[in-house]
Amino acid sequence: MAIVADEAGFARMRRYPTFTHTDHAGYLRWAEDLLRSLAGSHGHTSVALFDPSGFADYCARAGLDQDSPASRARYTAEVAARGATVPYEGQPIERLVPDLLAAHLRQESWELGTDLLAAAGDCAGCAAPLARCAFERAASLLTTAVGRAAPGTHHLVASLMTGPGPLTAVLDALVAADGAVRVPEHDALVMCTVLAAGLATGDPGGLVLRSVPSATPGREHVRGWSLRDGRLRALTEAEVFAAYCTDARTGEPVPPEPGVTYGTAPTIPVPPCPPGTRDRP
Repeated sequence: MAIVADEAGFARMRRYPTFTHTDHAGYLRWAEDLLRSLAGSHGHTSVALFDPSGFADYCARAGLDQDSPASRARYTAEVAARGATVPYEGQPIERLVPDLLAAHLRQESWELGTDLLAAAGDCAGCAAPLARCAFERAASLLTTAVGRAAPGTHHLVASLMTGPGPLTAVLDALVAADGAVRVPEHDALVMCTVLAAGLATGDPGGLVLRSVPSATPGREHVRGWSLRDGRLRALTEAEVFAAYCTDARTGEPVPPEPGVTYGTAPTIPVPPCPPGTRDRP
């Protein structure tokens, strides 16, 4: 099943007479009821994002009537097969929609980052494909950033501004008392792809680490790095504070978040080309 997640997309779909829903909130309630029914009848049910712009393009390419439930069903099958989906496990629609949007953004960032790496050519340092070299360097960089974190839970956000569009990756990591690190594999893959694209293209971006150390539960500590010209620069406490405590639209100061402290990030040199990269198939 595919869901129109936002008001703007819903307004666009209302121009089709066969799309009979009249308000977005009511449509989401209908979708939730249908999901419960499908899950009760068929067991496993997954949800994809219905993008009205993508639907119109799909119909134009395939020569389909846009104002047709059958066309919407074909498009749903297409995006479910190749795009991001979220399993429906009885969660309320208020939680399902943000999860669906996050999965869609993760998929888009991975695809765009992969395209950028594929077009990057060869590494000037080792003559291997830059995609391979940059990805391995990004994985090493991420491992170092998380490995230096204290035991506790950590939330990382990587962002990159590229010509084709922005890339964003999110990763939640758990560092145990013995130093063992647990991360979701797919999220780590997307994070490494975004960081590798930044290393390969030199486009500007950043990496933010929000930590709740086991020693101080309930308190968050924020650090960050800027990524530019293929280099990672640790931000000072003042720079992190300014970034979080300044209104991006007006430039006016805003109060710090309760229970949050800001600190200088450790220096993490971007690793050199991995040994033996040139000779790999």
